[in-house]
Amino acid sequence: MSDVIKNEILAVLDRCFDCEYILLENESYKHNVPEGSESHFKLVLVSNDFEGKRLVQRHQAIYKSLVSVMPKFHALAMHLHTSKEWGIKNNAVPESPNCLGGE
Repeated sequence: MSDVIKNEILAVLDRCFDCEYILLENESYKHNVPEGSESHFKLVLVSNDFEGKRLVQRHQAIYKSLVSVMPKFHALAMHLHTSKEWGIKNNAVPESPNCLGGE
């Protein structure tokens, strides 16, 4: 499987945020898309850059950083935490539901 878009997203996020932990999963296989697609992603990003920011502000910061890459994919599920919040969640990566549409 090609990871061109995934690697591009990771490079941008690494450049724009002080990442303590980052996980970007290509979840396209859970959707009604051609095999090998890079269209649906799940992002878990832990950064103290999010300290004092509401969830919507965190999402806006991600969108702003990825503005040149976003036209290349369809969906990005975001789980954005500070170090303290990540510790409270026991460093647990949330499971994603299966796609319910598109068939």
